[in-house]
Amino acid sequence: MTECVIIPKKSDLGIYGIKNVTPHWNLSPEELQKITIEKGMGKETKNGTLAINTGKFTGRSPQDRFIVKDNYTKDKVWWGKTNKPVSAENFDKLQNNIVEYLSNRELYIRDGYVCADPNYKTDIRTITELPWSNLFVYNMFLRPTEKEQYLFDEDWLVLCAPGYICEEPKTYGIRQGNFSIINFTKKTVLVGGSGYTGEIKKGVFSALNLILPIEKNVLPMHCSANVGENGDTAIFFGLSGTGKTTLSADPARKLIGDDEHGWTSDNNIFNFEGGCYAKVIDLSEEKEPDIFNAIKPGALLENVVFKEDDEIDYMNGSITQNTRVSYPIYHINNIAKPSYANNPKNIFFLTCDAFGVLPPVSKLTSGQAAYHFISGYTAKVAGTEAGITEPVPSFSACFGEPFMPLHPTKYAEMLSKKMTEAGVNVWLINTGWTGGPFGVGSRIKLKYTRAMITEILKGSLDTIEFEQHPIFGLFMPKYCPNVPTEMLDPMNTWLKKGAYIGKAIHLAHFFHLNFEKFANEASEHIIEGGPLIDEHHQLDHM
Repeated sequence: MTECVIIPKKSDLGIYGIKNVTPHWNLSPEELQKITIEKGMGKETKNGTLAINTGKFTGRSPQDRFIVKDNYTKDKVWWGKTNKPVSAENFDKLQNNIVEYLSNRELYIRDGYVCADPNYKTDIRTITELPWSNLFVYNMFLRPTEKEQYLFDEDWLVLCAPGYICEEPKTYGIRQGNFSIINFTKKTVLVGGSGYTGEIKKGVFSALNLILPIEKNVLPMHCSANVGENGDTAIFFGLSGTGKTTLSADPARKLIGDDEHGWTSDNNIFNFEGGCYAKVIDLSEEKEPDIFNAIKPGALLENVVFKEDDEIDYMNGSITQNTRVSYPIYHINNIAKPSYANNPKNIFFLTCDAFGVLPPVSKLTSGQAAYHFISGYTAKVAGTEAGITEPVPSFSACFGEPFMPLHPTKYAEMLSKKMTEAGVNVWLINTGWTGGPFGVGSRIKLKYTRAMITEILKGSLDTIEFEQHPIFGLFMPKYCPNVPTEMLDPMNTWLKKGAYIGKAIHLAHFFHLNFEKFANEASEHIIEGGPLIDEHHQLDHM
């Protein structure tokens, strides 16, 4: 997709203090790829896709993400481990340093926007040191018309300088030479010292996660979404490895987006982005046909390893397990145009429970939905250390804690209110183990998980009788078409009922422990949505 170069009316970089540069405005993906290859910064795959290496950082650096603490943010942000403060004065010093660093260089400027719903459109100008960083922004942000580019006047500015390393970080109130900082008052994001492109995307996403709920009454969500022929929207939350991308890619439904969305006060769902940023470790056409086929000229591969014939070895994680590809959403065939829809009917929380105790499908009350949303649970299989086979619980508030500036209960209360007002059903889907924990039981078959979701979307479970799980309080359907009935109650799949009860209580205890840090801010309605029992209580009614 070739574009003509549009130089905007407002094109004086001197207003940012950047001087004596050779600016490249809104170059096409083809031109950016050509420049990257010519400068020796990347290599083409056998099918002509650009592959680059992001350098020292092959993932985000959460410990080096900061928010400027000032009059706007001081009483809004949930300060702590996730949201670390930096002073406005130190931000200004670092911005001046980056501006000085970017001066007297060849720079790449991209004017784009986020939020597909025109009512929330936010214009972003990104100034990058590297051509392939600019290609990433082309892929991931929404692309303006030529007229919009010419008249462009940004709402937010992103300065991305991977080559700038802060030499005396402690004097600037930061941890080390790299940093990602959001300034809500100046509406500016700084990315320094890291070439990992996800820092750009997540900086803007984090900004929207504060602005939209506070100023626009929009719930921001780290989720994928699709829409059926009848306009019924489904939303999929889930941490890495739970099946979010796989399950939202449904040939019978159009993809709205795969990662970041807003839910408006009048019940519209809109994509924040104009593209997808997917993991490609162990990728195959059989497992992920949409992603596999989207990797073509215009896409950007990161930190992958080549075979001898210029093909990618997707099984090779020697650089990082976090190998990635970004591509514009139009590389996917079955998409919603424009990328928003209304009337959400169903929300799916996906979890890969390696303890093997959560039901494969259960329906949540509004209190349970808020509780599990705040918890953001999945489980990871323990690493390769000899003899370690016990699963490890993993919690990420709102299924995206690293990007949430507000207290998680703020988002959970909004979700609970919206689902009640809109009459939305919320479901917990376990894509993990059945018949025992990892090492004993087996992974729930994808065909059964797909069947559960398909039948829910068809309304087949609307008239089914449910029974309550005695430990987690979740409501399990007694029947689901095309799914073995005996697996719907996980206790039935374990050889020893006592072992199941013990493991379920053990997991419930992890939920209670994790929730303690939110309890002071959570309403009684949310607290009551948690497990009914933990290791400190007797299961006297079993």
